[in-house]
Amino acid sequence: MNKIQTLNEKTVEEKLKEHEVQNLDLISIRELVHIVNELEEECGIKFIRMEMGVPGLSPHPIGIEAEIRAIKEGFTSKYPMIDGIKDLKLESSRFLKLFLNTEIEPEYCIPTVGSMQGSFAAFLTVCRKNPEQNKVLFIAPGFPVQRAQLNVLGIESKWFDIFQYRGDKLEDKLEELLSPGDIAAIVYSTPNNPTWICLSDHELKIIAKVTKKYNVTVIEDLAYFGMDFRKDYSKPGQAPYPPSITSYSDDYILLLSSSKIFSYAGQRIAFMAVSPKLFKQRFPNLRKYFTSDIFGKALVYSALYTLSAGTSHSAQYAFTALLKAVNDGEFNFLKPLKEYAQRAATAKKIFTDNGFYILYDKDEDCEVGHGFYFTISYPSLNSAELMEALLAVGISAVSLTIAGSDLYKGLRACVSQIHKDDMPELEARLKKFKEKH
Repeated sequence: MNKIQTLNEKTVEEKLKEHEVQNLDLISIRELVHIVNELEEECGIKFIRMEMGVPGLSPHPIGIEAEIRAIKEGFTSKYPMIDGIKDLKLESSRFLKLFLNTEIEPEYCIPTVGSMQGSFAAFLTVCRKNPEQNKVLFIAPGFPVQRAQLNVLGIESKWFDIFQYRGDKLEDKLEELLSPGDIAAIVYSTPNNPTWICLSDHELKIIAKVTKKYNVTVIEDLAYFGMDFRKDYSKPGQAPYPPSITSYSDDYILLLSSSKIFSYAGQRIAFMAVSPKLFKQRFPNLRKYFTSDIFGKALVYSALYTLSAGTSHSAQYAFTALLKAVNDGEFNFLKPLKEYAQRAATAKKIFTDNGFYILYDKDEDCEVGHGFYFTISYPSLNSAELMEALLAVGISAVSLTIAGSDLYKGLRACVSQIHKDDMPELEARLKKFKEKH
């Protein structure tokens, strides 16, 4: 057993040296998790964990019971079809119609092993449809693992921080970056991980206009679908609908995961939806790598097939049951998720009352909503200094630098692992932080 130590600046500094962390700005989320776990054990203190975006709610029994039934019926011994079970494809299509007001036939909805497999397969295919378009552009800040996927694939990426380019300013920036003609796809999430900003209909129209001009595919990550609680997106088949590229473009791939909206992260189940035009389009260059020059066939029967030979059979049945219950109006999936917004509202106030400010605070001309994440900054410290100082009082959060932020002074805070009972302790630790800084 290690001797219990006192948590302070020196303890944190020594732990970072032990792990040879040269720059906290660049540390991965998973490595930070490992270090905090060790600090907790060695110092005998429970951290306020805000570094990792894991679900903080229990999954609905509908999914669990459906998966158990599938296992008992023997589906674990059967390979699933690469393009997904029929009912999941149907319910995915229904969901997009009822909650996004978008017509995408079941044929174009394909299950994936989490949205990360979906983005990996999308990058693998999109960047080979045209030999001159071989790079991916990220609207940052964004999910850092997607950029890591490109590094693994040997695909170049570009990115820009949207902080200075909201509204009309976005068009000139996209023109600047897309006009060289080397961008195959543009990627963003909305609501955004890590900042929780949401792209407006106006901004999506701009993205659609410029990407159409340069034949660029839009990859829209909807991991937090409908979780902008400033409007109620929970009623099937009724407006309002979340702003989406599907209203303005016919060249897109959607990534929609069960991890956050259904708290089903452990089963790694999601689906991707490919626009009908893109799915059926032929690109001669695809033949160099895949068995077909038709985009959808190359994506499904070559890219996805070689990655996992299908998506977990039983998890597909769970996802199907959850989507069907939502589509039929039997389960309001957004109602329990409002807990995240309540936690965020409380935590934000505690931070701002102690001298912090919200870094990414606006969606064009309105306040950013409360949700799964928010961003924090402190006037006298850069992001690496702020991370280390918070660790010394038992609070963990992750730098925005790894997500592509140009501001070098902010952190992402996730509320999923903070509960109502933790808020007084968060306040006490931030008061202690304020006394030192």
